Amino acid sequence: MNVVRTELEGVVIIDPRVFGDARGFFFESYRADRYAAAGLPACFVQDNHSCSAAGTLRGLHYQLPHPQGKLIRVVRGSIFDVAVDIRKGSPTFGRWVGVVLSAENKRQLYVPPGFAHGFCVPAEASEMEYKCTDFYAPEHEHGIVWNDPTIGIAWPVAQPLLSEKDSAFGPLTPDRPDLPTYERADR
Repeated sequence: MNVVRTELEGVVIIDPRVFGDARGFFFESYRADRYAAAGLPACFVQDNHSCSAAGTLRGLHYQLPHPQGKLIRVVRGSIFDVAVDIRKGSPTFGRWVGVVLSAENKRQLYVPPGFAHGFCVPAEASEMEYKCTDFYAPEHEHGIVWNDPTIGIAWPVAQPLLSEKDSAFGPLTPDRPDLPTYERADR
């Protein structure tokens, strides 16, 4: 596998080694020892499977006090997946990284705890699977509005289908009390 570091500390793109021939393909979508050697978590506690119609946008979500790291991959269709640094005091606070994940390219994105996560489905209905480092706790879920102009995400869907919850989230401001705090990795 090839691990591509992004400009946001801890957010990585994984290109798995795919073996294909006339019969189809095979790849290891997760192997704890190899992911740990690449600096990624070796322990995930929950797997999720999500199906979304074309034009859907979900996010930007995060949890506190039980933050989740997420390892995301697409099994049908294609998504534009986004991580936003929302850690108070981070040198990259408010910056984002976006990547196309598809069943065809088999790429994965790891979004560590301390980041908001969201995705949209630009074309056809798509299904994604993702592993989480902590359990989903709806009472601890928070969010940032998807079209916050201070973040400026270049979503490939102009008028997305949104949930009421996602439409009601507020903007990202450094004085929000519901944000994680940045901790330098070298401490």
